[in-house]
Amino acid sequence: MTTQCPPAVLNDRLAKLFAPIATELATAESRLRSELQHREPFINELAQHSFRMSGKRLRPALLLLSASACGEVNEAHRTLAPVVEMVHTATLVHDDILDEAVVRRHADTVNARWDNQTSVLLGDYLFTHAFYLASSLDTPLGCRIIGRATNRVCEGELLQTASSGDFHLSRDSYLHIIDAKTAALCACACELGAQFADVDNKTVAAFEAYGTNLGIAFQIADDLLDIVGEEQAAGKSLGTDLTHCKMTLPLIELRDRLAPSERNELQTLCEQPTQENLVRIRDWLEDSGSLARARQTAIDYAGQAVEQIKDLCPSTGDNGTAQRHQAHQSLVELANFVINRSA
Repeated sequence: MTTQCPPAVLNDRLAKLFAPIATELATAESRLRSELQHREPFINELAQHSFRMSGKRLRPALLLLSASACGEVNEAHRTLAPVVEMVHTATLVHDDILDEAVVRRHADTVNARWDNQTSVLLGDYLFTHAFYLASSLDTPLGCRIIGRATNRVCEGELLQTASSGDFHLSRDSYLHIIDAKTAALCACACELGAQFADVDNKTVAAFEAYGTNLGIAFQIADDLLDIVGEEQAAGKSLGTDLTHCKMTLPLIELRDRLAPSERNELQTLCEQPTQENLVRIRDWLEDSGSLARARQTAIDYAGQAVEQIKDLCPSTGDNGTAQRHQAHQSLVELANFVINRSA
């Protein structure tokens, strides 16, 4: 597999990719921090802790880059950028309960520092506050798009929960789950960016499709990191997928190429996740080429993301067009970033 870039290098690369919308992203960050302040000390502590959890700010960046690639960032975009990050953070808070994770972004998860009940309520608080903020726009369109996306995210999480421990989960079912639980919000961010830039429906659909494919590539890469990543670099709990016998793409790639007797052996290893068995599975994944095949699938989806918007790149010219060109180029390069990260 390709060597992953260390976090410091990735952070530098991300800063360069976000350069065309750096000022707007800083404004979104400030707005997000302000919205998460609360007069009650306990709620404020929880909200501010969640502010530090979500990390890369990929979703608001996707919204702002899509807006900039289509035209100019406006007040609706400035409101919606922190909204999508709040929604994303809420899903992380709830995910950490489901995964029994104890570390995220080099800090205790909410469930680890407090408890599951507090985590559930904090996630709900973030969801409802996000919709309240989106409802402040003059049109209900933003709420409608976000509502559809969050519904799909929950659908994906429910399907993943229902399939937990299902050794026979199909490749198509896995892709359907991650399309919903991860890609839907990336697609939503890109759609909002384009939609509120007042471009035609075909362009909006192209940016939404870009976000969908990017999100799928991102999640496959994330599933690979859970197996081969380093917790210090990732800044979060890893190895939870194998421990919970969650069938992600690398395992599915391995299972589907095994003879029946070997498949039975793999199933036994998955159902008895001792440290020794987990090491055996990881070695098997590496030696069989399953990790490389899963990574190639992520690369293919990243390529499809770029394909969706490749004909929408404006030519360089006046300053406004140059800004659009730079934002478009950042979206293209982001597709490579999401599959070559260590966190």
